[in-house]
Amino acid sequence: MVGLSEGEKQFLSGGIEHNIRADGRTRHQFRPISVHTGVIPQANGSARVRLGATEVIASIKAELGKPSLLHPDKGKVSIFVDCSPTAAPIYEGKGGEELSMELSVALERCLLGGKSGAGAAIDLSSLVLVEGKVCWDLYIDALVVSSDGNLLDSLAAGIKAALSNTGLPKVNVVLGASPEEQPEVDVSDEEFLQFDTSAVPVIVTLTKVGKHYIVDATSEEESQMSSAVSVSVNGNGQICGLTKRGGAGLDPSVLYDMVSVAKYVSQQFISVLDSEIAAAEASED
Repeated sequence: MVGLSEGEKQFLSGGIEHNIRADGRTRHQFRPISVHTGVIPQANGSARVRLGATEVIASIKAELGKPSLLHPDKGKVSIFVDCSPTAAPIYEGKGGEELSMELSVALERCLLGGKSGAGAAIDLSSLVLVEGKVCWDLYIDALVVSSDGNLLDSLAAGIKAALSNTGLPKVNVVLGASPEEQPEVDVSDEEFLQFDTSAVPVIVTLTKVGKHYIVDATSEEESQMSSAVSVSVNGNGQICGLTKRGGAGLDPSVLYDMVSVAKYVSQQFISVLDSEIAAAEASED
């Protein structure tokens, strides 16, 4: 937790009130973002994303598996977050474990929809090779390297960048003589199919400080928040998920306004992020 003096608190809240934050940004402005892809050679895809002084690494590992009995037409995606103790002292021990779990659940809620997979921003049906028999299992691991606020948005950006860098091996499937037989699979070492991230959203978190809400809050700003709403939005401006934290309630009209701002800001953020991803992929080649 960031400790601020009364003077620092007044300076911070006063700046937000007048739409000039401590680092010079307006209320609805993100910090500069940088992207590097292919940072973990052993993974199917990976990326390092830095948003201000917050830095995360995301990696994708793909393995062949079997669809669940409940959802034979869908592949499976798991998201795991780890908060490095070197990122902030509060991440040491139980504090880091609890935050890692909270972030993992929030990312799954925003990116994977409900337990049935309905509303998933990642197309789980595209991961099926043979319905009920063979599918891709994607394991998404994300590490918080350094922390200066807005972890959820940074992690989602890192995951989108890592998925853009992901190539799934081409698989030739030979069906068995009977429906009960498990198909034979031949996984190519040379041919890869690029993962489609066109529908993968970003997350925009609106943090309420005083009477106003801001995007991409720093740790100091988060220390003064009453509540925060995180909205995942895709490139078409569609809402893919929403989660709230903080004890203070929100009037429905305020929540509606926050979602509207998140939709607007997300399109600008997606444009910048996609440009950074494209530049990172080009430099990697």
